[in-house]
Amino acid sequence: MIKLAIIGTGGMANTHANHFQKIRGVKLVAACDVDAKRVETFADKFDMPKRYTSVEELLADSGCDAVTNVTPDAYHAEISLKAIAAGKHVLCEKPLATHYPDTKKMADAARKKGVIHMVNFSYRNSAALQHAAQMVADGALGEIRHVDAHYFQSWLSSTVWGDWQTTPAWLWRLSSSHGSKGVLGDVGVHILDMAGFPVGKMKAIHCKLQNFKKAKGNKIGEYKLDANDSAVMTVEYANGALGAISATRYATGHKNSLTLSIHGTEGALRIDLDKSYDEMEVCLGEDRHKAEWKTKKCKPTPNMYQRFATSVRKQQNDQPDFARGAEIQKALDACYLSDAEDRTVKL
Repeated sequence: MIKLAIIGTGGMANTHANHFQKIRGVKLVAACDVDAKRVETFADKFDMPKRYTSVEELLADSGCDAVTNVTPDAYHAEISLKAIAAGKHVLCEKPLATHYPDTKKMADAARKKGVIHMVNFSYRNSAALQHAAQMVADGALGEIRHVDAHYFQSWLSSTVWGDWQTTPAWLWRLSSSHGSKGVLGDVGVHILDMAGFPVGKMKAIHCKLQNFKKAKGNKIGEYKLDANDSAVMTVEYANGALGAISATRYATGHKNSLTLSIHGTEGALRIDLDKSYDEMEVCLGEDRHKAEWKTKKCKPTPNMYQRFATSVRKQQNDQPDFARGAEIQKALDACYLSDAEDRTVKL
């Protein structure tokens, strides 16, 4: 039996709890949050016997084997490092931290301590993405030449997710003083991992970020709306392939859209998670000479929560681990530098 504690009981914590409750051999034993009322409500909802407002007390008293860190981004490093030092296995929400040096410290600490460590890049739940990575590894597409990927949202140009102008849950994502790294840090982290998971390591990156005026003085109440709203990246991969990757909150007509296409010398594939998590389109063999595509159904794959539980049970670290989280954060840091200095940054 894996005894699991959840640290941070905001909205995403409900997703974690719902998934882990369904996994045989996992028991939710404790919850922690700085808001005493919120942690009590959360723990009651998921029938968790122990509840804390101190991470240190939870780690010392709850008897948990593993924790899932669902705190705000700025606290990921501090809390995960405490859990690692206490010998707990850790599943941490993305981004792993807010700066590369912290993510490297986390990855090094987890490796030295010998605990399971994974970052919740949730779109790896897609069977199509997992199959795409295997196809590339098997050489089904030949040598990879070009990658195209985007993450499109439209909540700044529509009310599809509610009125962002009156909702703190959205306003903080637009304000650097409230801990936001903009669309790049919020969802760009996902599309960089999604594009790179099948293709491999990045060698260099060039990025342009844009913040658009959204209110008088670009400020609403206490929120200065200065975080980036759109990001466009050009990536060079270690295998020589080039990639065009973008993320925006102004993609009118798109609620939450992720797409990926990978083109090689012997074939191509494309994934659209709006359409399906377990289907892709492929252009292979003779079809590539006719530029014809066929739909391919992919076998189901474990989700991130199942992968973490299996890793703890088998004591074998699955991907994406903290080293991968650090790799992505290094690319994000490079994007901010690239935009500031208008140059390509080597990784």
